[in-house]
Parts: sequence; C-alpha cells; structure tokens
Amino acid sequence: MTSNIILFEDIFVVDEINPDGKKFYKACRIVARSQNCDMSMQLDINNEIYPMNVNDKFTMALASTLNYDGTPDTGYYNAAKRKNLADKYEYVMHGKLYKLSEEGSGRSITAELYASFGGLLMCLKGDPSHVAHFELDQRVFLLIRKINK
Repeated sequence: MTSNIILFEDIFVVDEINPDGKKFYKACRIVARSQNCDMSMQLDINNEIYPMNVNDKFTMALASTLNYDGTPDTGYYNAAKRKNLADKYEYVMHGKLYKLSEEGSGRSITAELYASFGGLLMCLKGDPSHVAHFELDQRVFLLIRKINK
C-alpha cells in the first residue's frame, strides 16, 4: 500500500561529508550516490541527532504523506496516533520542493530537484524519469534508515 505514497526510494552510500568545510555547529552536508537509480544527492542533516560517516549506507525515501492509507498529513505530531511510514525509518524531515530544473539535452539531460526541510537543504540530481512526477512547492517527507554493512 505504500507504493502510492513513496515518490522516490533508493539506497545511497555517503561519499563525502562537508566537502566545502563545516559551516554550522549541528548540521553536516553529506554527498552521496544512489546504487540503483544512479542519482547523486547533497543533503544537510542534523549530525547531533543523526550522525553520518563516509561509507555509511542508507535507504532514503521521499514520500507525499506518512499515512499508509495515503491521506494527507495534518502537519501535527500525535504520539498516540496509529502506525505510519515514519515507524520504518530512523530520521524523518518534512519540507517543500522549491526548485526543479533540467540541464543538458538529448541523452545527457540531467534533472535537479531542490528541497528545504526547515533550512536543511537537499539537492537530488540524475535521470529526469526519477523526478518527473514531482511538482514545484510540493510538500514531502524525507525518510532515512541506515543499512548495516
């Protein structure tokens, strides 16, 4: 039932952390490459809450809602609420897509999807077919779970 709410999902490996130097005390920028969809990603995470290291392998999903039945999320946290998609992950952020673009032409075209999660940013780049169904100003959940090596 989750296939209609998961907009993108892949396994990533962290290649670098803070490639331009550490700029914020509690946030790190990770650079990672996906294993199945050949996508690259830069993602800011709160490293105090969820530390990441080079070579860490993790599943990353972008979802339209956390509710298994596909109903929109209310935006309010309720600890007594029924089980949802977040229960399967360790780190969850809610944000908004603020830029979608394409570069190149023909077979060398690359799509870029940019999102902000309360100031923590993400850039996902790669084959346009993996991000074609996203829309500008769309609200999304980013979910991460580390995979044991």
